Formats: sequence, C-alpha cells, structure tokens
Amino acid sequence: MDKAVGYEVDDAIAILEIRNPPVNAVGAAVRKGLEAGLRRALEDETVKAIVILGSGRTFPAGSDIREFGRPPADPGLPGVCNDIETAPKLVVAAIHGTALGGGFELALAAHHRVADAAARIGFPEVTLGILPGAGGTQRAPRLAGAGDALDLMLSGRPIAVTSPAARPYIDKIVQGDLRDAALAYARALLAQDKGARPTRDIRKGFGDPMAYQQAVALRRDGVADRPEMAPREIVNCVEAAELLPFDVGLTFERAAFEECVQSDQAASLRHVFFAERRAPKFPEIETTRATPVTQVGIVGGGAAGRGLALACLEADLDVVLIERNKAALRDSLGKMNTYLDRQVAQGRLRGAARDGYLMRLHGKTDFVALSEADIVIETVADDLKEKQQVLFQLDAVVREEAVLVSTTVRHDVQKIASKTGDPGWVLGLDIPNPVHLRQGGEVMVPDGASKAAIATMVGFLRHIGKIPIRAKGNTAHIGRAIVAAYRQAADLLVEDGATPYLVDEAMRAFGMAQGPYEQRDWEGLQEEWALRRALGAQGPHAGRQVTIVDRLCEAGRFGKAAGRGYYLYDAQSPKGRPDPQVVALIRQEREAKGISARRFTPEDIQRHCLAAMVNEGARLLRIGHARCPSDIDVVMVHNYGFPRWRGGPMKAADIAGIRTVQRDIERFAPQDGVFWSAEPVFDTLFKAGVGFDSLNG
Repeated sequence: MDKAVGYEVDDAIAILEIRNPPVNAVGAAVRKGLEAGLRRALEDETVKAIVILGSGRTFPAGSDIREFGRPPADPGLPGVCNDIETAPKLVVAAIHGTALGGGFELALAAHHRVADAAARIGFPEVTLGILPGAGGTQRAPRLAGAGDALDLMLSGRPIAVTSPAARPYIDKIVQGDLRDAALAYARALLAQDKGARPTRDIRKGFGDPMAYQQAVALRRDGVADRPEMAPREIVNCVEAAELLPFDVGLTFERAAFEECVQSDQAASLRHVFFAERRAPKFPEIETTRATPVTQVGIVGGGAAGRGLALACLEADLDVVLIERNKAALRDSLGKMNTYLDRQVAQGRLRGAARDGYLMRLHGKTDFVALSEADIVIETVADDLKEKQQVLFQLDAVVREEAVLVSTTVRHDVQKIASKTGDPGWVLGLDIPNPVHLRQGGEVMVPDGASKAAIATMVGFLRHIGKIPIRAKGNTAHIGRAIVAAYRQAADLLVEDGATPYLVDEAMRAFGMAQGPYEQRDWEGLQEEWALRRALGAQGPHAGRQVTIVDRLCEAGRFGKAAGRGYYLYDAQSPKGRPDPQVVALIRQEREAKGISARRFTPEDIQRHCLAAMVNEGARLLRIGHARCPSDIDVVMVHNYGFPRWRGGPMKAADIAGIRTVQRDIERFAPQDGVFWSAEPVFDTLFKAGVGFDSLNG
C-alpha cells in the first residue's frame, strides 16, 4: 500500500487512512493510494464495507494547488471519485477538521458521510478562479438543491457541519472518537442490509424543478456583473446538473474546469494565494523566538490609532490607548464606542463581543500605563520632533524587549529610533486607513534591527489577522511608493486631456476598488498637499510637476470630508458627483502651460497606470525596498484595492508581457522623460525569457 494512504481491515471493514500532512491534500500520491486501497478492498471477499478518513488534524482540506495549471498526473481526482461512488461495497467518509474542495468532493462521492461535530466543509475553488472539477457541481445540488449548493460554491467560505446549510450533506454528526463512530455507523448500515448508495442516483435536490431553476436564475443575476469567469461557470454547471444526465454533466463540468484553470484569472489568483504565504516568511523567524504579545500599547487615538486598537481587540488582545489629555481621550473612546454600537445595531457584532472589547480597552493619559505592554505603536502626527519625543518618553517606561513601532510615512525610522536607548528595538509599520479592514502590514526594517523585535512584530501582525510584508530600509514604503507613481501617471493624463472622472471610470473598469481620484478624496487631500509642500521646500525636483491638487487645496477643496475635492459631495450625492468647476480649473492649468488637450481611451488610461505601477515596483526591487515582486502584489491587493483576480501589478505585467509593458513605458516617455524611464530589469528579464515571477524565489 502506498505510504500516502494506509490500509487495514477491522472486522470486515477496510479503513483507508489518508496520510499526507499537514492538510492531507489530495495530491497524486494520495489518489494512487486511494485507488489501490479501493481495489484491494473490493477484491477482498471478507471486506463488506470501506471507511475513508484522514490522519492527523483533518480530512483532506483540498487538492494540491501546485498541480493546477500543469499536465494532470494519473489517476485524476474525477476518476477516483467516480470509482468510489460506483463501488459495489458500502463506502463511508469520516470527516474531521476541514473537508474542502477536492476533499469535500471525495466525501460527496462516498455513499454516506459521518462528521465530527467540530468539522467544516466547503468549496473554496472560486477564490482560486476555478470551480469544483471532480463532480462537486453535480453531486452537491443532488443532495442540497441549487440554492444552498451555489451559495456554498460562490462564497468560497467553509461552513460548520452543524449549520442548517450543511445538513443535506452529512448523514451523522458525532462526538468523541470519529474512527470508532464511523465503523459503528458502517456496521449499523450493514446490519440493516444497506449497501452502496451512489450520490449520482439521489434526486432529493431536484424535488422542485421550478424552485431549482429560480435559484439558478437568481444566482446568475448576482454574478452577472462580476469580472471573474469562475462564478458564472459554477452557475452554468449547477444548472446542467438538473438538465443533463449525470455522466454528461461531469463532462460539462470538466470542460468548464479546464477552461477556468488555464485562464489568466486562475493563474493570477493562484499567484496571490502563494504570495500571501510567502510574504510572512521573514528570515528572522526561522532562527529567533518571538515574544508572545498579550498587551498592546497605542499612542494616539486618531483614525490610525483607533483602527489598530479595533484590530487588536478583535484578536482578543488587551489594549492601552494613550491620548495627550482627558478631552482627547474621551473623544477617541467615544468614537470607538459609537463605531462598535453601530456594528451591533447592523448585526455585524454581538453585544457580548462589544462588551468584551470594551473590558479589554483601557484609556489612559500617562505613559506609565504602558509599562507592561509587549509592543507599543505610536500613531501621532507625522512630525519628526513629536515622534522622537514620544519614543524618548516610551523608552523610559516600557519593559525590556518591548517592541516600539513608528507609523511614520515621511521620516527616517532610524532618526526617530535614535532617541531611544536601543534603536534596534524600533521598527516601522504602515497600514493605510481604515487599519482594521486592511489585511497587509508593511514592516519597515531599518539597518541593525533586532531579530527578536522583527520576529515579535511578525507574530503580532499574524495574530491580529494581517499579512506581514517586509519593507527594507529606514524610509521604505512599498504601497505608498506604487500609489504615488500610479497617481502621477493619472495626473499626467488629466493634465494632457483626460478628466479625473474618465480616469476613475477606466480604472474601476480595470478592476480597482476605487479610481485614483475617488481614493484621494476619500483619504483627504491635506496630507498629500502638506507632503508636496515639504518636498517643494527641499528644492526643485526633476521631471514634470502637475499642480492641479495644489490648486484644489488652495480653493479649500480638501476631499470628501470637506464636501468637495475632485468630486462634489452633498445629501443628493453622498458618494460624490463630477464637478464642472474642477474641469474648468484643470482646463485653466492646461492652458497656462500651453498644453493642447488629447483624447485618451479607457485602454490608454489603464496601460499608463499599470505601466507606472510596474515600473515603480521594479525600482523598489532594484533599490532593495521590496524583497520580491510577489510582496508588492500582496501590498497592492490587500491595501490599495488592486483586483485580486489580476494578481497585483507585477503579475499583471507578466501576463501582459514584459516587453509590452517596457514598450509602453518607452512610448510614454515624451510625456515626461524622467518619470517614464524604464527600469533595467525589463531588459534583463526579456533576454532571459522570464517574467517577474522568476524573481520570487
């Protein structure tokens, strides 16, 4: 028997135990082992039934994602599932942990399913740009009907086996020893002379044909405007389950699966999946023990401080929030209370959970309250002297080996750290607002940073549900640098003839969560204006300067909070509407510089903006601020609204073609030769016949 699947017989019942840690993925070795074990059990006349279960912590939690997009290795999972289903002897799947994707399809192919009460089931394939391709779209609706089956597949989220939506799939839920319970269940069925029960022959989910098709139509309408192809194909396959004979439906499903798995979207989503797992692998965590974080100190109760506090409270950590005086503290705590009450009122948070948050939130005005904190994050105004003063005060009260963190955007982390006794324990952190809703956390790692501090920071971010991404350098910012280049490209387009509204529309069509001007209005323009003035005070900068945002701010147009920025906001247009005054202001700027307006298509706009992001990403790689292209993609997908199904800007460049992006940059050079200067890596990659993905290691 293959070592990936154990085989034993217990009183006439063959036990096939999948042994492929850590998650028992249904890879080629497991599939071979299952086929061999099934064949052996069927050939043994003394065996009356078969139980399939997983060793360790879970039933198979999916297929081996590394096989997707490659030539399939025999036997394929669809064939294995069909062989299990058509076996003449009773087959019982015993589920614990998480039976997901290919693992859940394996369970559905069994004749009965027994589950541990804590188990979860689901189809996460849609999050990878594919669909269940081993009979899942055909078997699940036979048991549960179209509505519940589609909801499970289209959400990609697992559900508890004890939930009402899971009931049609599970025959028995057990407490205690799952193996013994599964064997007892199989023996009880045999005693009742109940043998094989192929799922393909069950038609319970087809009981009301009209309701079935109405559910299909409703979900089809729901995915019609989504840019991803997999959701639409899932709906088509579930519709086919009722309309086509089972074997024809399997063929239909497999064709749709192959089309999806070979698509650029699936390749991009797989890329993000692996990138998310690569990013937190800082070298320091391999050799250094992280300090467990139980209490977090936060200095400053503005939007960033409150967001960090919420993220920590959601992760069951104690939080000490420091404000400069009692009035500011009351204001900060009041805003947090209002937010939490609104979450409860909207049904997004239980009242008991809110009460638990508030019990673990301690508002103070004295830094001494931070003496027991494991990590302290300052979120005060981005003024160098103020941040240095805060770090100096913290250094006097925090315990040894507490990590100090600055959220500076403009200043050198080492200069801030210089006011402490041990600068190696000071790191930078950048999570854009709203902090508690963003998933990426850029960790700025200055030269000489303590390995223990880095390891603790990585562990802390993972604990609060963030993906740590390394930004190497005292002033390194990955996401903000990419976004600055993106916005500069957009500004050049607007000054040359586009409008902010056309640019936003084109980039939303590209898949961005917001257009660049919507995003700037939402953030507020004051900080950008202050940064521009600070840079201007340092002397003239090379390249073309677009000053439209300066004119807007001079006119008091500071963004959404002010009621007007690039857009106009009022009761009739809370999300903003185009403002003719902005168009007139831009026209005046254009005329003052002697620029003749040009027309730009949506594709022109998208290519300019993508090329700018990619070229800046290449620059960050060259100077060492970003460790690898996939880290850039994780930051942009999770913090700045880049479409996940495009994989991030660096993956999008690989799909568009390295030479294509380079030629775009060269073609745009007359617009601004300094800004549109292609990074050397484009030639290097093109000559080697590879893309940015080759730099991910």
